[in-house]
Formats: sequence, C-alpha cells, structure tokens
Amino acid sequence: MALGRGSALVLSLSLCFFLLHSHMAHAATTYTVGDRNGWTFNTVSWPKGKRFKAGDTLVFNYNPKIHNVVAVSRAGYNGCNTPKGSKVYLTGKDRIKLVKGQNFFICNIAGHCESGMKIAVNAV
Repeated sequence: MALGRGSALVLSLSLCFFLLHSHMAHAATTYTVGDRNGWTFNTVSWPKGKRFKAGDTLVFNYNPKIHNVVAVSRAGYNGCNTPKGSKVYLTGKDRIKLVKGQNFFICNIAGHCESGMKIAVNAV
C-alpha cells in the first residue's frame, strides 16, 4: 500500500519524535557534588535521594590547596584510606564519569574523610 504525502510526513515526524525522545531518555546528567557548597566537609549524605546512572558526571568543586578527590574501593571508603593505585584528582574542578555499580570518593587529606568528606554513589 502506497503512502500519501500526508501519511509519509506524519510517519517521518513520528519517527523523529521517537528517536529524539529515546535519546533524551538516555542522556547523561551532570551533578555538582555538595551543590552550591561544593566538595567539602559533611558531604557524606549528599547522594541521598538522587538517582544516578552509569555515564552521569560528578563535578567536584573545591579549593585544591586544601582538598582533593580520590576514587577508592569500598574498603578505602570505609577505612578512609587510599589503596595503592587509586586515582587522585587535584584540579579543584574535577569531572568524573560514573561507572555502573558502586562509586566511592574521599578526600585523603588527614582528617577530612573522617569528617564526612566522602561520598558513595550507586549508578544503575
């Protein structure tokens, strides 16, 4: 059955809408850790109530003269220590893409992690 010009236009527009909606549904989100306060003390509860996906980006804003960000394992997070081979970020405006599963970050400056400068983020 042949489509008329009007039917073909409707079909084309429907396909474009579907593709656009599908792309938007999978678009990654960028989160600023600590919101306006940035990456600082007592951010441990910041992830609560947020839904993270693999591919989302966390932005860590902080003063690089007094803080850092370290991607650690669960053990590093729980013990506030930096396992060998952990990635250390030092720019003060770090952008880190989440991987699927648990993602753990701490500040490894003495006493900072113990003062709540750490977050655990689960990305689905």
